[in-house]
Amino acid sequence: MDTAATPTHCPYCALQCGMNVTPLPQGGVTVTERPDFPVNRGALCGKGRTAAEVLSPAVRLTSPLVRSGGLLVPASWEEALDRIAGALGSVRERYGPDALGVFGGGGLTNEKAYALGKFARVVLGTSQIDYNGRFCMSSAAAAGTRAFGLDRGLPFPLEDVPRTGCVILVGSNLAETMPPSLRFFSELRENGGTLIVVDPRRTRTAEQADLHLAPRPGTDLALALGLLHLVVAEGRTDEEFIRERTSGWTEARAAAMGHWPEYVERITGVSVPQLREAVRLFCAPESAMVLTARGPEQQSKGTDTVGAWINLCLATGRAGRPLSGYGCLTGQGNGQGGREHGQKADQLPGYRKLDDPAARRHVAEVWGVDPDTLPGPGRSAYELLDALGGDVRALLLMGSNPVVSAPRAAHVEERLASLDFLAVCDVVRSETAELADVVLPVTQWAEETGTTTSLEGRVLLRRRAVAAPPGVRSDLEVLGALAARLGVEKGFPADPEEVFEELRRASAGGPADYSGITYRRLAEENGLFWPCPARPATDGGPAGDGSPAGDGSPAGDGSPAGDGGPAHAESPAHAEPPTQAEHLTQAELPTQAEPPTHPGTPRLFLDRFATGDGRARFVAVAHRAAAEEPDAEYPLLLTTGRVVAQYQSGAQTRRVPELNAAAPGPFVELHPRLAARLGAAEGDPLAVVSRRGRAVAPARITAGIRPDTVFMPFHWPGEGRANTLTNPALDPVSRMPEFKVCAVRVEVLGPGERGGRAAGTVSGG
Repeated sequence: MDTAATPTHCPYCALQCGMNVTPLPQGGVTVTERPDFPVNRGALCGKGRTAAEVLSPAVRLTSPLVRSGGLLVPASWEEALDRIAGALGSVRERYGPDALGVFGGGGLTNEKAYALGKFARVVLGTSQIDYNGRFCMSSAAAAGTRAFGLDRGLPFPLEDVPRTGCVILVGSNLAETMPPSLRFFSELRENGGTLIVVDPRRTRTAEQADLHLAPRPGTDLALALGLLHLVVAEGRTDEEFIRERTSGWTEARAAAMGHWPEYVERITGVSVPQLREAVRLFCAPESAMVLTARGPEQQSKGTDTVGAWINLCLATGRAGRPLSGYGCLTGQGNGQGGREHGQKADQLPGYRKLDDPAARRHVAEVWGVDPDTLPGPGRSAYELLDALGGDVRALLLMGSNPVVSAPRAAHVEERLASLDFLAVCDVVRSETAELADVVLPVTQWAEETGTTTSLEGRVLLRRRAVAAPPGVRSDLEVLGALAARLGVEKGFPADPEEVFEELRRASAGGPADYSGITYRRLAEENGLFWPCPARPATDGGPAGDGSPAGDGSPAGDGSPAGDGGPAHAESPAHAEPPTQAEHLTQAELPTQAEPPTHPGTPRLFLDRFATGDGRARFVAVAHRAAAEEPDAEYPLLLTTGRVVAQYQSGAQTRRVPELNAAAPGPFVELHPRLAARLGAAEGDPLAVVSRRGRAVAPARITAGIRPDTVFMPFHWPGEGRANTLTNPALDPVSRMPEFKVCAVRVEVLGPGERGGRAAGTVSGG
């Protein structure tokens, strides 16, 4: 057995921390530090340290399962694949291609996300494909594209954070969600910078802040507008930057001026002195950043909310300059790459739009099909799940567990159960897999090679370190086998590098241009930032400056096309970008023997924004209420989130004893004043009830939450499932559900009591 260490990356969050994986002579593997990777410098959280435990055959799937007599029983691969292909073909023949749905995941590698989107459109011919990343970053992507012409989570590397003057961190508890990143913010303060944290809870992250603002859930938009009002009123705008590098300021300023400080205090609960202090801290240094996460994004007005924070950056000249800008802290392991290469409802590879004729021609040529055969845009993630059992009769699901992770989860579980046919590809037997007609065991991070794209826009190579257990195949093998059974013999190779070479061609000239990236370069250079065209141009054109030709904006954001490109930090003066996509043929792409030479683009927008005129766009927005506000029957607000020891739906981390010991189950966090009004003590069973259902978990009493708000983590199924309660109200632009705020009541349960006694009307003052 080869027991050499393999340098690779963590399977969990979007930091994609570097680690070494070493097979042990007695079996199993060990995970050790990898100090050479700059994002974590060897540091690993508990999830990363214990990631190898999910590789054990004792906790993961090793055989296909098919439903027989109501039970899932082991079957051969041939039987399982035949059953899936037969069911998909039968449903398509009877109801048409759009009766077939495909649901992907933000943890899939770029190669798998690309192949899944191609499979849906070329093999199945369906428009009904989306992925769970719609639940995570879509509002930030929409707002970023609308303002800058391009979405890349962070337009700068994390290493810039300690060197800026101030960071406003909105709706992120990164001390628990991505612990190794906290050191960047600690170094910021050590260097004399300031940290402002916006969160309804006093989290571990908020405890590190120089200023903690605790707005009422669902009011982040009003908060951002109130800060911008003060910036204008106090004469802190950067008029030269606004004049030279932006458009739309007059309308955005007028909208913000309707949000005077006392009005914003009434809406948010954040005092006027705190608002003024936040503006002072943000505007005092020469550079500053705003970083958002799921808090402001997972709202029915998430796109406008993020847009308001972007307006604050633009008005103060904190964008398109060194050590300044707006960024999104992407959550899932490949949440960034997963939204770039075709598994979103209206997106094609390279972050192209599916309804753009130039994009369709380019990708169809790479795929060897007629562009007219490609289906149009389909439903977004929740809308697709809601249509199951109705217009959508069969579903192929890869790398997602919506029974736990989707909003209004009990309803989604019912829709999944109502399907004519459900096939699930997963590493473990998840709650969603339990509903399936066929379950396929597939390889995971250390058992396969592939690329991911971190929250920085850094494309990384995850290397295969160990062999998968007998009976396990890769998702790429699955798609190739199904394609062949459905009549498409070619175009779905099992070799991930071969898939990536095609992805390079498909992305060439698009906003997310990977054409200059090769596996060899990723291994030698410790990752590359996109856009990375195949060759730098010699005439200052789009390839030389890192600017994609931009044949469309990212899918699902409803934004205008960004036909310009981002600038590299050291780029020359820019020529006006072309208005139609250009692409390279396979013959023109550099090969491994002739490596591309573009250095990648660590920092975007320093010379121009990725819009047609190179200017960032202000968007006029105004505060509006959440889709569901408290009332006499449901007098409190629920917000949800994560804890440090569990990850997303918990399908993998709940199988690790160390992590379960640290976080064994759900809880309801509430303020002591609210607990006193309810008559609840620490550990008492509480029922949290919304218009969609009921969840039960023990009380956790803390002064670190607002008295009008309760919090639940969302990692668990069963009676403590937080997403039973959450509201699927959708943002009109991004189609993001409103996970972060809904109206609830809380009931204290007696011993053995299931019905509970109502808390009555609780003002939460």
